Amino acid sequence: MTPLMTRRTRAALQSLFVGDALSMPVHWFYRPSDIERAFPGGVRNMHAAPAHHPSSIMSLHSTRGGGRKSSTKQPKREIVGDVILKGKRQYWGIQNQHYHQGMPAGENTLNAWCARILMRSISKSRGYQIQNFLDEYIEFMTADPPQHPDTYAESYHRGFFANLESGKPKDKCGALTHDTPSIGGLVTLVPLALYLFRCDAKLANVKTACRTHLMLTHPDETLARVSDALIQLIYDLLHRSEDEDPTPYLIKASHCIANSNIENLVKTKSNDLEVVGGIFSSACYITDSWPSMLYLATKYKSDVQTALIANTNAGGENAHRGSVLGSIVSLINAETCELYEQLLHKESISKEIDELIVDSKND
Repeated sequence: MTPLMTRRTRAALQSLFVGDALSMPVHWFYRPSDIERAFPGGVRNMHAAPAHHPSSIMSLHSTRGGGRKSSTKQPKREIVGDVILKGKRQYWGIQNQHYHQGMPAGENTLNAWCARILMRSISKSRGYQIQNFLDEYIEFMTADPPQHPDTYAESYHRGFFANLESGKPKDKCGALTHDTPSIGGLVTLVPLALYLFRCDAKLANVKTACRTHLMLTHPDETLARVSDALIQLIYDLLHRSEDEDPTPYLIKASHCIANSNIENLVKTKSNDLEVVGGIFSSACYITDSWPSMLYLATKYKSDVQTALIANTNAGGENAHRGSVLGSIVSLINAETCELYEQLLHKESISKEIDELIVDSKND
């Protein structure tokens, strides 16, 4: 690892949390006009979650498993409230309830917290161990009281613990629902890949390890192909020379999704909202969220903060899209942005990042 690669690694990990926290208050606001209404001029700094969420469908989501409410057989116990998110079942089933109810400015959503769990597990075990990570993940998610402030758990969390409740082995609990192939599944892959590359692991081995990790919670082949593209992109940006144009790598990464056409969209100087939320849905589904992220990364490749602000104000699945986007643009620039200083847990996150980087080189 050269000093430049170390700076890129640290910045990418820092910006993962910035992209998530910046978008948290308007996470899943699907109409940009609602973002403008809640935050005149758009979101440009960290804010607390507002009480009212204009596009929330949290009340439709199952509290007994992944996906939406269903009449099919599900665990007797409520997954939300009895198994995970203990004491927070009361926030579900309410119309226009914010997904991250009551969370303060600079706080991270549950998926970013899980990236921290992965980093801590690697540092504690002095290496990535699947069983150790799963033990840490299960302990963290089932803690009473909860060890995180979020009031919402994505479908994959609920599906995982529904399967665990039914007696499945912990490494076979990944659930398949309509929204399994979503960009939220890529968030923990970023620190895992960067750690493994820091350890001088071969590209093919890192792709395999990340696929295996992904399948623990997101058993979907389409998402696995995007995982391969993400790991290749991280490798390319990590190893590129300082004056090399990153655009070809970003364009190449888009080819795993048919008809992305990222290069032409950037060349024609399309408006962000015509692309994110127009040509591509702003929802979590990977067929749209992956090219949306790459479009923003290509257009704003020279400015991390501008990229993350644009992503946030495009709405939809901006938090997890923002985590991946922040990491990619910071790999390009070898720096994060001043918004990192506004993270609520900046000191502990910085320490965890440093421990991950130091442990990976055993120095």
